[in-house]
Amino acid sequence: MNTTTALFYVFSAVLLFASFRVITARSTVHAALFLVLAFFSASCVWMLLAAEFLAIALVLVYVGAVMVLFLFVVMMLDINTDSFREGFWKHFPLAGLVGVVIALEMALVLMRGHRQSEAPAATAAAIEMGNTRLLGIEVYTHYLYPLEIAAVLLLVAIVAAIALTLRKRKDSRYQDPGEQVKARKADRLRIVSMKPVIEQPSKPAATEGGQP
Repeated sequence: MNTTTALFYVFSAVLLFASFRVITARSTVHAALFLVLAFFSASCVWMLLAAEFLAIALVLVYVGAVMVLFLFVVMMLDINTDSFREGFWKHFPLAGLVGVVIALEMALVLMRGHRQSEAPAATAAAIEMGNTRLLGIEVYTHYLYPLEIAAVLLLVAIVAAIALTLRKRKDSRYQDPGEQVKARKADRLRIVSMKPVIEQPSKPAATEGGQP
């Protein structure tokens, strides 16, 4: 066993452990942190498989941006997850059945891939260009139309998210910058003239017998 194989098993074990803790952790913040660890371990595995671009993209996009946003939202909202755990064992048989079907499908795909003949040896030109450049050539030549369709779908999702954010809700409070700019000093400040010294009220005169 060489160093690459040993690192592969180490990162794979960490990935499996972190993935298991993501779905079993009671705290939402802990689950998000374990998901960050799982993404980082997966990027290390991809680095060992000579997929440098995918590894760096996973770290920059998911670990560096998406998971930071998840942590920010989770810590700001402070969601009570106790209600989410109700009825867990009620839906566990169906969830287990779906998981078994997914595992069987992945096993069939992997077994079919390993039974294929040996992959053709990489040419000297391909080795010289590098993995990232070859990936770019494939994406922007053979898969250009699927890439454009995915870009259009992402653009529609962005526009829809902005439209949902800008809609008015009755229970939301917001400020109108136009009304704030129109505000004048006379509308907010009223000057009252008062004497600098206030005279104390005189004491009532005492009558005979100490009664007023």
